[in-house]
Amino acid sequence: MNATAAAILVVDDEPDLRTLYELTLLREGYRVETAACLQEARECLSRQIFDVLLTDMRLPDGEGMELLTQLREQQRRERSIVMTAYGSAENAVEALRAGAFDYLTKPVDLKQFRAVVASAIQGSAGVPAPRSTTRSSPLARQPARAEDALARIVGEAPAMRALKGHITKVARGMAPVLIHGESGTGKELVARALHGCSQRADGPLIAVNCGAIPENLLEAEFFGARKGSYTGATQDRDGFFQAARGGTLFLDEIGDLPLAMQSKLLRAIQERSVRPLGATQEEPVDVRIVSATHRDLAADVRAGRFRQDLYYRLNVIELLVPPLRERREDLPALCRALLARIAQESGLPLPTLDAHTLAQIAQHPLSGNVRELENLLHRALTLADGQQLHLPSHPTPALAAHPPPAPLAPLAPLAPSVPLAQPLSPPPPNDLPNDLQAWLDEQERAILVRALQDSGFNRTAAAARLGISLRQIRYRIARLNIAAPQDGEPHDDAE
Repeated sequence: MNATAAAILVVDDEPDLRTLYELTLLREGYRVETAACLQEARECLSRQIFDVLLTDMRLPDGEGMELLTQLREQQRRERSIVMTAYGSAENAVEALRAGAFDYLTKPVDLKQFRAVVASAIQGSAGVPAPRSTTRSSPLARQPARAEDALARIVGEAPAMRALKGHITKVARGMAPVLIHGESGTGKELVARALHGCSQRADGPLIAVNCGAIPENLLEAEFFGARKGSYTGATQDRDGFFQAARGGTLFLDEIGDLPLAMQSKLLRAIQERSVRPLGATQEEPVDVRIVSATHRDLAADVRAGRFRQDLYYRLNVIELLVPPLRERREDLPALCRALLARIAQESGLPLPTLDAHTLAQIAQHPLSGNVRELENLLHRALTLADGQQLHLPSHPTPALAAHPPPAPLAPLAPLAPSVPLAQPLSPPPPNDLPNDLQAWLDEQERAILVRALQDSGFNRTAAAARLGISLRQIRYRIARLNIAAPQDGEPHDDAE
């Protein structure tokens, strides 16, 4: 046996299971020590430093959680994997929050068992693979990849430095992460940084917009489908979980999932297995779950729109992405980075970004955060005169130390004698807009806000009043960054 192979401590009070785990790990080339209780485990830990601690949650003389606490207090390097009984989701979440790298559900699937242990070993600095190999280790490339992933998150404001530090720390484990932030703050960039900083960086990152999939296709899209399982299924195909094997599954706008699908997603996350549509057997999947939302999921739980058990499972670790108004010192760096990318993609020369131009940009409210800033710069670069950016004027005071924009003030009811479809009156001839698109956007936004407020922010009713489809009004609401005063998102009673 390789003398430098990873060392693993297995703690379980059932002799047959302890022997099974030991033999499985020995066949993989690891060095293994075993213990039947907390006392024996502590004695082993006092004699030797291990790479991985594998422990049952319930032991004759206490809880396996006590070992996790000991490792954390002593700042030891061992990565912990806990084994919980079937259906004990609360124990698994508690262990992950206490610092466990991952968990396994009993009865343990040996294939999954080997994969989880290998993942923990791979993430341990300086630990070689259990079997010799001539190819270069992915760990040698990981620091550079992590640095590159973090570099894509532009900003050195205190809130952003703290966020990057949390990403680096959280990326080491397998605990589910919930990214929370307003629309346009860059939640997907944070998810990609988490993936790039983890030992799963060589695996796939599958990003899914949960609000963009028709409800009748959700199960097949997430879990896959077998040939003939529905009309048009002419061959077997994988779902998002299978596509993300060995990597990260990013569930964006998780709050948009319907309740029926939330229940199925919860089971898949808890049991680490999925059953494709039309299949009779479940198949294990090795993925890390990262989700994101701009909604207040806790409020959705209280209102019955989101399952409490799924929220509890997803929100093991929460990362908050600050809005642009809380890191205004990052505006120059963001503008430079965005302009460089836009210029490269569009094949246009990179203009000069001087203090006067930055001051003009800062006069915009940018309530749509970085996404709105990018749109503003894209428009300015397209209309640029040589090296001079053409920025639309905006009456709103600068993006400075102001509180978040106040909720929309009530507007006068729409006059029944004036149909909404009537063409807009142009401004007086002597007061023509210097940015036609911006002026048109403001007029459209005012009409949409009035229609939404008149319908109690029910998008279905507002769309019918305006003679457009629900999909069209959703697109316009997103493009113009219109938010409801209550929960941050207009709702639909008929959806």
